[in-house]
Amino acid sequence: MKASAKPRRRSGVASPPAPRTDWAYFFDIDGTLIDIAPTPWEVRLERELLHLILRLHESTGGALALISGRSIADIDSIFHGKRLPVAGQHGIERRNARGKVSRHRFPLGKLAVPRAQLGEIAARHPGLLLEDKELSLALHYRQQPALGSYVHRLMRTVQTEIGPDYTVQLGKRIVELKPSGKDKGEAVKEFMAEAPFRRRVPVFVGDDATDEHGFAVVNSLGGYSVKVGRGRSRARWRLTDVEAVRSWLVRGEQEQQRESKAVR
Repeated sequence: MKASAKPRRRSGVASPPAPRTDWAYFFDIDGTLIDIAPTPWEVRLERELLHLILRLHESTGGALALISGRSIADIDSIFHGKRLPVAGQHGIERRNARGKVSRHRFPLGKLAVPRAQLGEIAARHPGLLLEDKELSLALHYRQQPALGSYVHRLMRTVQTEIGPDYTVQLGKRIVELKPSGKDKGEAVKEFMAEAPFRRRVPVFVGDDATDEHGFAVVNSLGGYSVKVGRGRSRARWRLTDVEAVRSWLVRGEQEQQRESKAVR
């Protein structure tokens, strides 16, 4: 297959070109590959989509990584035990293509008091869900959107109390307290410095505010930044929803098959 041309956004073109096997892929999970569920623990990955992702991982020589706010252990569970390259908790922990896991160092003890406080608050407000990822804490209000302003104020107050080692990360009806200095953009940079991602055109597909860091880095590298859904974004390309992402991946697979037949 010929080397990819430099991405060029044409006026009026919304969706990205069909996927190629000489690109490097970075996918968010919730709201990108799978629909957002009522709670983080209810998501399910269909076998058909799993096999589609695994085939793309194989056809790219392993240049595909999942980049999520979820922990690596949680991601592995969702992906039926398949151990793909992954950056968990917005890059705080990362497993490279060789399977080596690294974690960002930070004062874990500072989360002890906020963990207890937020747990008590969530227990007093039905519909608030505290997700304890060990390295970070996420408070979900998707079942109680009216509590959004309260949750935002609460998490900012907690962050101020524990200091600059931690920062507030906003998402879709979720506010997260996570270590400073790591985000999805930094995770993309780390992967792109390693084989098999190195010297490929990067592609980042995501739907949330947490993915904007990834879009910015991919843009700076001359790659394809793809926003899933509506809303303002740094992304230069669009796909309407989760189903559109799957259709896009299938289109790429079909084009690869046609090219292979033509070469024969």
